[in-house]
Amino acid sequence: MTHVVSDAGHSASPRMITIDEHRQRILDAVTPLPAELLPLSAARGRALAAEVRSRWPLPLFDASAMDGYAVRQADAVSGAILRVIADVPAGAPDDPALGPGEAARIMTGAPVPSDADAIVPLEHTDLGTAVRHDAPESVTVLTAAAHGAHIRRAGEDRGAGEVVVDAGAELKAWQLAAIASCGYDRVLVGSAPRVAVISTGTELVPPASTPDRGQIPESNSVLLAAAVADAGGNVTAVRSVPDDPALLRRTVQGVLDVADVVILTGGASVGAFDVVKAVMGPEYGIRFDSVSMQPGKPQGFGLHHGALVFCLPGSPLGMAVSFEVFVRPALRALAGHRDVERRRSMMPASGSWRVRAGKTQLLPVVFDGDRVEPATQGNGFHPISSLAVADALAIIPADVDAVLEGDLVSVMLL
Repeated sequence: MTHVVSDAGHSASPRMITIDEHRQRILDAVTPLPAELLPLSAARGRALAAEVRSRWPLPLFDASAMDGYAVRQADAVSGAILRVIADVPAGAPDDPALGPGEAARIMTGAPVPSDADAIVPLEHTDLGTAVRHDAPESVTVLTAAAHGAHIRRAGEDRGAGEVVVDAGAELKAWQLAAIASCGYDRVLVGSAPRVAVISTGTELVPPASTPDRGQIPESNSVLLAAAVADAGGNVTAVRSVPDDPALLRRTVQGVLDVADVVILTGGASVGAFDVVKAVMGPEYGIRFDSVSMQPGKPQGFGLHHGALVFCLPGSPLGMAVSFEVFVRPALRALAGHRDVERRRSMMPASGSWRVRAGKTQLLPVVFDGDRVEPATQGNGFHPISSLAVADALAIIPADVDAVLEGDLVSVMLL
């Protein structure tokens, strides 16, 4: 029998808060940033701050949908020979009068003559005979035209004043083109959040250096800066500081003036050297919680002088998962996006694997056709390298200790 492995409806240990509770507390603290007016060329990826209504009907006029001949449908029977009296190229303002037995050669997108009620495509004709001045003198219809054939009527896409793009939509190429077709070259969009990234830890060294014993390459700020940019944020500062309370205070103060969001990694748990929690809790009013999730159990969040402050775990995978679950939705909400969450899907497991019960597991997985499997194998340990190949995060409820082949798994698509 197929099981459903979903993260819906499961409660956490009383000593912890759930993922949903922590995420909702964050989103409740978000006030969207003021909107700004940008040229369309600079608005890609932004959230539309106000719906866009067309200034005019789309299309603006009855237009030909094909290269061919504009005709009176009653004349365009199979075998009819029509006299070609005009050319109508795209962009031409001409409106040639058509009498009985007459046609106008017309290009795709050109306005249909008022006397025409059908278009005969070129491939339904003999292409015209007796060429004079590059224009045919007559054309033979090979396939009869239906009334209204191949004519795009004025306003059939949208009427004047109708909504073409809704507020909150993410502006991609197609949306931007639709807005331009409505008659606008600028658009009101949500502002990109300014984000400062601070990674902490005396053990961290620059990636290209040679680590001594006990040191590791610093990768958290690299991941966060890229993830912030992918989410539509503007990275204004990237800092790496050792476990020094005084230096951490100076660093935080130095970025608050240029950030709507500050993300710190490391030092958020209960260790003796967890300086982030020691400084950011009492001095900045940041609340630290244990969230019923693995990885990413220690979490800190709060507001300081209007800035959202996140204190994430220092382990690279825990930090990456925490960003996806908590920080990315907040950045999207700040920027005014309608859809702040990653898309989710239910997919069957390609094999069986064990997980640690007790907390919600967030596991990097890869797609195996239309199924999923862990990005790495092991006893619940999933290194940061698994993210390099991951297609999604599987979300396994706290009361599940094994996923069986064929079980439906809730996945967050990356």
